[in-house]
Amino acid sequence: MTVVGSEPGADVSSVTGAPTRPVGRWLVTTMALAQLGLFLALAAPVFVGLAVKVQAVAPGHEVGALGLASTVGAVAAFVANPVFGRISDRTTGRFGRRRPWLVAGVLGLAICLLIIATAQSLAVVVVAWFVGQVSANAALAAHVATVADQVPMFQRGKVAGLLGVMQNLAILGAAYAGKFFSGHVLVLFLVPGLVGLGLMVLFAVVLPDRPLPHRPPREGGVRTVLKTFWVNPRRYPDFALVWVSRFLLVLASYLFTTFRLLYLQHEFALSVARATGVMATGVLVYTIALVIAAQTTGWLSDRLRRRKAFVFSATLVFGLGLVMLIGAGSLEMFYLAEVVCGLGYGIYMGVDLALVIDVLPDPDDAAKDLGVFNIANVGPQSIAPGLGAVLIGVGGSHNYTVLLTTAAAICLVGALAILPVKKVR
Repeated sequence: MTVVGSEPGADVSSVTGAPTRPVGRWLVTTMALAQLGLFLALAAPVFVGLAVKVQAVAPGHEVGALGLASTVGAVAAFVANPVFGRISDRTTGRFGRRRPWLVAGVLGLAICLLIIATAQSLAVVVVAWFVGQVSANAALAAHVATVADQVPMFQRGKVAGLLGVMQNLAILGAAYAGKFFSGHVLVLFLVPGLVGLGLMVLFAVVLPDRPLPHRPPREGGVRTVLKTFWVNPRRYPDFALVWVSRFLLVLASYLFTTFRLLYLQHEFALSVARATGVMATGVLVYTIALVIAAQTTGWLSDRLRRRKAFVFSATLVFGLGLVMLIGAGSLEMFYLAEVVCGLGYGIYMGVDLALVIDVLPDPDDAAKDLGVFNIANVGPQSIAPGLGAVLIGVGGSHNYTVLLTTAAAICLVGALAILPVKKVR
């Protein structure tokens, strides 16, 4: 495998151009299964595995240890996704641009999960999670780029919706894996990793990943490094607006989900055990609503050839669900609000990736640009805990009204940001 060729000035042409032929069901199925496997391998440590492991390697310092590991992992994801996206775009060799990174990335993640499961010190856990996130994002950048490579515009809504469903099913699966295997750390880490590896290899075998016809020109220097993390918003305003909209919606989502358990304990006077059960049920009804909405709107957006209206309405619906949480006086109202949030996020997941790909600046840099877009996913996850803590502390403590009101307002701004997009209806 060769990355970055050595012929200065060589022309870089798109491998396939914009796809126009319908993509087959088998390719879509394996693409979706690879998404499920990759996010299951990532979500199991994030939601349960790391929290269980740090209690064994850093007893008495669990909170700080988990915060350290999570922050290091977030930094790794922030950097690795656009970097490996750019590398993937410029990879030459008979195995194609995406396939080597799909397999190598998920294999590296599985190995790191095994190391974490058997680690005897916090330092090993942190380093392995850093490398694991780098590996996972190498695979993720290549995987997302296959949608741009293989799926024509008139099918992107349906495929994007399916991938969004798989991602959230993986999160739900990780939650239940934690419930059943929290006492078996090796199983908790290793099984999701092996499932992810198997499903990604299956997709890599099926994927018609053609190699680059020419070696790309040699690049280097600080300018090239900075370009990896940058898309000029003045030159590509539609991409910038969609990026801002995604950033704001993800921020609003994490402002609530980060503090969901504490919200339930305080607002409904629940014990930790009871609140955990209620939260699991809330995630379940949220996911069911999301699956239905994502599949329906993905198909509908393809038929109507429209994206903006769905993204705009999705963001508003999610904001409405957050407002409902402010006045939720019973658990039934909490579950109803979760359903509304799930519908909103499902509509969004069903269309947003298709919209992003439709406004990409350059198909030859698809993975790199999608990596830049992924910053809109990773960034809010780093900001939300600190910002949320400040908002909850306004006027004393436990001020979830301020938290949820702010999150809903952020949703509104995110919805308005999508309206000026011109390239896509």
